[in-house]
Amino acid sequence: FEATDKIFLEAYTSVLSVGKERLEAFYGRDDIVVADRDFVECHAEDIYVPAKEGNVSFLVVGDPVCATTHSDIMLRAREEGVKVEVVHNASAMGAVGCCGLQLYNFGQTVSIPYFDENWRPKSFYPKIKYNREGGMHTLCLLDIKVKEPDFEAMKRGKIVYLPPRFMTVNEASDQLIESEEDLKKGAYHPDRTLCVGLARLGQVDQCIIAGTLEELKEADFGAPLHCLIICGEVHDLELESLQPFLVPNSAFQIDAEGTLFKREDDTAEENDAEE
Repeated sequence: FEATDKIFLEAYTSVLSVGKERLEAFYGRDDIVVADRDFVECHAEDIYVPAKEGNVSFLVVGDPVCATTHSDIMLRAREEGVKVEVVHNASAMGAVGCCGLQLYNFGQTVSIPYFDENWRPKSFYPKIKYNREGGMHTLCLLDIKVKEPDFEAMKRGKIVYLPPRFMTVNEASDQLIESEEDLKKGAYHPDRTLCVGLARLGQVDQCIIAGTLEELKEADFGAPLHCLIICGEVHDLELESLQPFLVPNSAFQIDAEGTLFKREDDTAEENDAEE
């Protein structure tokens, strides 16, 4: 960073597990600018326009090509004639493989946003269903809220920001259960579909717990950041790798052969017949 004139640390799509002061001490700088949501969405030109005259570094947590926000900034910079150099980095998109599920068995990644009383979007649901119909796992990236405006305070003419919030596996599990109960299309089964919750990937205290959504919503994953995987078909080797992380006496039901979606439907029909 010695040749860099300006350094920005993006704090919108993810957050660093340490303060920017640690970065400044490591790099021998004291001028790293934190680019929050408002800065990235409303003042992105302040990031790439100075690069027409000098060197600018835009630091992100994870790999810079994994978020559309970063792709947009790179496109706009190139339109301004700015040379863009990408330095790749570790990302949750790959680190989730540490639980034992094979990355080439994953389908579309989805985002789970916070529900509120007026907005309960479920656009992730058909994508999970599509993945599982093809036997693919689904990585669910969980919402983060950093420097969100307090609209009630704004109505009174005050600029106030709400405390940061980071969605937990527990909250995501609750919302996924609600979505299945509401839509009733069998994209997954909260009481028996195998899922994996992960927290603080890559840190010394990372946490991995596998079980059903009903089980994961009660588990203790600790501090953020969290993500969640909804499994599709699970190979024997994957299941063996997941064994150390399973909730004791988990009620999940799965097999390594055939179509998982069909097998679960058959199980449901058998249960209905028994009743």
